[in-house]
Amino acid sequence: MIHVLITDDDPFIRESLKLILDLDPEISVTGTCVNGEEALQAINRGNQVDIVVMDIRMPVCDGVQGTMKIKQAHPEIQVLILTTFDDDEFIIEALRYGASGYLLKNIPPEQIIHGIKTVHQGSLLIHPDIAKKLPGFIGAPSRAPKTAAQSLANFKLTSTEQTVIQKIADGLSNKEIAQELFLSEGTVKNYITEILSKLNLRDRTQIAIFFLKNQSM
Repeated sequence: MIHVLITDDDPFIRESLKLILDLDPEISVTGTCVNGEEALQAINRGNQVDIVVMDIRMPVCDGVQGTMKIKQAHPEIQVLILTTFDDDEFIIEALRYGASGYLLKNIPPEQIIHGIKTVHQGSLLIHPDIAKKLPGFIGAPSRAPKTAAQSLANFKLTSTEQTVIQKIADGLSNKEIAQELFLSEGTVKNYITEILSKLNLRDRTQIAIFFLKNQSM
């Protein structure tokens, strides 16, 4: 069961999402909130939450600040940004703080459900148009172009670790990476733990951003 906390300042959106998600037997809506601060408080009270589906524009505490606060206090909880806006800067900022991706509110209900399940499996939901802009927002150094493998090798990563990083950036889940590399999921998790330690990163999203930045170094 995937436990979802809906966070949006629009009561119509909150109730509509709740009705949509409650129709799926694999999803349980554990609560609704009006901003990021309220979502954090709900989590701190002990509400069971796997994923926070959160609007990006809200008063008091928006989706960017809400993502930052939730990921700092509860890094195991995934945040999925839901927006009606093509706000690239806000979306990218939320990704930098650890959001697992974003969805547009005008997509069909089944795509929202699919997106939640995809994120819960450990994959990232980053549209290619947004992914292309990530290096520029992070700040790509002016060096001669190299391949991703050459750049990653500078960080004393093994060839398998480099491959795992690229698979994460491609949006694959641990299970999918394990199948492609003929490894167990446990082994893939161990690789990811080692990668996070070597690169001093916090989560899978930061690994994907790291790859997107360094593949052009």
